[in-house]
Formats: sequence, structure tokens, C-alpha cells
Amino acid sequence: MISDVFAPAEEEVDILFFEVGDIVYGTDASQVLRIDRSLAEDLSLPELGPLKRGHRALVFDAPEGEGHLKVDAIRGVRPVPIHHLRRLPPVVGAASYTVGVFLDDARPVMLIDLLETLMFKEGTEGNVAR
Repeated sequence: MISDVFAPAEEEVDILFFEVGDIVYGTDASQVLRIDRSLAEDLSLPELGPLKRGHRALVFDAPEGEGHLKVDAIRGVRPVPIHHLRRLPPVVGAASYTVGVFLDDARPVMLIDLLETLMFKEGTEGNVAR
């Protein structure tokens, strides 16, 4: 019983879950500065799927200011045990912003790196310094 009290806590990371269309994605919540209303010039990634509305934006640090990624909905933030996260092997051929998968029960959730979304688009649609 005493060993339970002093047992080391399982390592966790806070994941922010969001939707693009009907698909749920996740990202490291520590990358997100805030959630804002989206603007027309904010980054959208068709590769994530078509936006239904895109009225929200995940705001994150970027080398030249802030990056803004359009999303449809925010599902919330949840601590996730590290051992539930999986890196994607290079042979998968996923986009550079795809860093892994969270195994949420039987449903995999793709994890993306927000800063890499800017590198992927390289300024074509993104609003970096607003």
C-alpha cells in the first residue's frame, strides 16, 4: 500500500484533440498558444481533409511570429500516457507534419506537429506573422 503512494507517476503528455471535417487529430498541447477565430489568410491543409467551416484556428509559435492552422472544432485536452503513442516508420511515407499515432482504444488518432505544417506549406496559405 505504501509502495503505491510512492510509485512513480506514469509519464504523460497533454494532447489537444481537434477536428478537420469528420476526422479527429491530435497535437502536443504545449505547442498551442491559444485558440482563436480563424481569418481567411490562415493556413488550411487540404491533406488533412476538407474543412466543414474552419471557424477556429490553433495559434502556435513560428520562427517569424505566430502560425495559425484552421480547424473545425476543438475536442479538448487530455493527458495521454506516453506508451499509448506510436511513431510512424519512415516507410509509411506520411507528410512531414505527421509525427505519430495515439491509440485511443481501438481508434487511431493521427498526431501532427503544428510547426511542421508551416514548413509543409512554406508560406503558400499560412499567415505567419500576424
